Amino acid sequence: MRAVIQRVTQARCDVEGRLTGEIGAGLVVLLGVAPGDTPATAQALATKIVKLRVFNDEAGKMNRSLGDVGGAVLSISQFTLFADTSRGNRPSFVGAAPPEQGRALYTEFNAALRWLGIEVAEGMFGAHMSISLINDGPVTLTLDLI
Repeated sequence: MRAVIQRVTQARCDVEGRLTGEIGAGLVVLLGVAPGDTPATAQALATKIVKLRVFNDEAGKMNRSLGDVGGAVLSISQFTLFADTSRGNRPSFVGAAPPEQGRALYTEFNAALRWLGIEVAEGMFGAHMSISLINDGPVTLTLDLI
């Protein structure tokens, strides 16, 4: 699994002009699923994200986690994170999991976040989404669990 996380003050997802998910302060998580990923991978990544210290403490140092600050997650499925652009000008997506597996593990990942006590808003799997966010910092990190 691969995730791009962005610390935000607010974020929302719209599909065809309809709001599907919205959060205040927290993280936007763009999630890519690879063919070898399992429910255990989804749970491990969720745990890592919840514990990741990317929020500022009173001294302005990144010492607080999502759980510490009571932040939420806007979770967006994004198979393009596994794009191969090594040859030619058109990306190949053979490194991404098939849609059925991607949907199941995206659902598992979101369930794991909720089980860890995090409020989760979602995009719509497989849809063309419009994501709006205000990046805080900016803080943007890439996580790979392979």
